[in-house]
Amino acid sequence: MNKDNKKSIIICSIITIILSTILLYEFFNLRKYDSPSIKYRVYLDGEKIGLIQSKTDLYSMINKEQTAIKNKYKVSSVYPPKGFEIIRVNTYNKENDEISKVYEKIKSSKEFTIKGYNVIIKSNDTKKAPIYINVLDKELFKEALERYVRTFIGEERYKQYLDESQPEIIDTGYIIENMYFQEKITIKEAYISVDEKIFTDSDELTKYLLFGDNNERKDYIAVQGDTVESVAYANKLSASELIIANDDIKSTEALLAIGQKINVALIAPKVTLIYEELVTQDSEQQYQTVIQEDNTQYTSYKAVKQKGENGINRITSRVQFINGAQNEGVTFVGDPIVIKPVVNEIVVKGTKKYYNPQPSEGGDVVDIRGSQVDNGSTWGWPTNTPYVITSPYGYRWGTLHDGIDISGTGYGSPIYASLDGVVVQAQWGGMVGNSAGINVVLRHDNGYYTVYAHLSKFYVSKDQHVSRGERIGAMGHTGNAFGTHLHFGVFTGPPYNGGRSFNPLRLWQ
Repeated sequence: MNKDNKKSIIICSIITIILSTILLYEFFNLRKYDSPSIKYRVYLDGEKIGLIQSKTDLYSMINKEQTAIKNKYKVSSVYPPKGFEIIRVNTYNKENDEISKVYEKIKSSKEFTIKGYNVIIKSNDTKKAPIYINVLDKELFKEALERYVRTFIGEERYKQYLDESQPEIIDTGYIIENMYFQEKITIKEAYISVDEKIFTDSDELTKYLLFGDNNERKDYIAVQGDTVESVAYANKLSASELIIANDDIKSTEALLAIGQKINVALIAPKVTLIYEELVTQDSEQQYQTVIQEDNTQYTSYKAVKQKGENGINRITSRVQFINGAQNEGVTFVGDPIVIKPVVNEIVVKGTKKYYNPQPSEGGDVVDIRGSQVDNGSTWGWPTNTPYVITSPYGYRWGTLHDGIDISGTGYGSPIYASLDGVVVQAQWGGMVGNSAGINVVLRHDNGYYTVYAHLSKFYVSKDQHVSRGERIGAMGHTGNAFGTHLHFGVFTGPPYNGGRSFNPLRLWQ
């Protein structure tokens, strides 16, 4: 390579370096005057809807423009919708979206939110979906819960329970020992969309907790002769449910005025209030009829030698109530105290048979001996004593409870036939349904049928003849039963096959 070529290469390299230096200088000099700025990218449900300079201005516009929401809910601030997100970014983009245009996009897409609280009511039953309630103030929900409790147990009793000032049980009476809600209830702060139901009044929320979504009144106008129990039964309610739905009716003995408006809407509680009572009460013990045979009197002879009188036992038990309805099982505390001893009825029956000789077709004498059939017109009580009727005959939660629940004699205690009859069935379910568990159904000569349900076992078989007072099974809690008890039902005609139920207590009236 000659000197001229080397010189040219050196000059070119120098020029390249100078030009590169100038370009770099210009580049960095330009960047000095074009640095990135801080802005805010706005998203709604993951979609970009704008780039703004100030997020504070957007929040201010939302709060300023949404006066109707603030007035309706009496709040001081309104917030962006659910799904709103705003992210700080560094960008060289010089252009901004107008705050008002971004606001209009949000307004036209979704409803705004306000601060409040989500209440979640979760059942222990995993098959039941949680219940969600929105309130502005958690104290409002607590107040509604307290009103809910007072509806079932009364203002005074609730105050006495809280103050630990319940009156002591002297002879008879009851006290609440424990109280709680069965569901798990959680409350957490949240932004609530104004298109959701938001409770702002404790009275409205209490009605929702009691009646559910169907919280409209259903009025019945009282007429002459109406009672609390008759109005309740006619509208498929229990008396206690009717009292719960009407603040002005305090007890089943309350007198109804002609023309009085009575709410007969069916309650459908959203929460389950459980409270446990220690109860001391006097329980009537039914007398039994004892038959004494007299061979000097004919079979048509029947006389009462000693009139029966029911006794009274004082019993103490622990009883659980679920939303005001007594649980089917009870636990006795200690032994019963006899206040008045029972006096059994003694009936003398003749056993001497008539002799009626009659001529036969061939002229011979035939010995025809007849006897009067004892149709067992006196019904026997189906359990041992002492006992408690934990649930009467009548409507519960809109469904007819077509018998009485008798409890207290203990798991495996004997169940007796109330009248002579024939075993229609002794099995699980059958004609009375699986909810009855192990049961026995008897058919009696007078056209009545008796049902003995929730047994732990049975001792009879189909088509077997049984006598009044014969042990046919043992008390249990099979099928749809909450606690050990006997469901005893009486029907005119076959149960659930054309027969009609009536109150079994009428048998002893």
